[in-house]
Amino acid sequence: QVQLVESGGGLVHTGGSLRLSCAASGRTFSTYSVGWFRQAPGKEREFVATISRSGGSTYYADSVKGRFTAARDNDKNTADLQMSSLKPEDTAFYYCAAGSLTFSTPSSYSYWGVGTQVTVSS
Repeated sequence: QVQLVESGGGLVHTGGSLRLSCAASGRTFSTYSVGWFRQAPGKEREFVATISRSGGSTYYADSVKGRFTAARDNDKNTADLQMSSLKPEDTAFYYCAAGSLTFSTPSSYSYWGVGTQVTVSS
């Protein structure tokens, strides 16, 4: 089992950058893929990015490709999401999740953090 805690959210202007971090507890973090999802008010949770167990493979939603970068450090039990060129439509609550498969569907992930708010002002 793994517990996840996100940090790094906040308020930023359009075009700005933020770095989200996901800290994991437990010694098995490296056996899980890490996914990033977001949910805006009134909308369903949507896939943002995922990174494989080794960190060797990453996949992104088309809406963030080229602007967001997922990374992880298994020695430190952390995963990061670097977000650049932020847009107002990126405003949402962001979650990290851990799962056995590197998929884009929320149901593929068994463990979830509590999330962190990202607000991009225009």
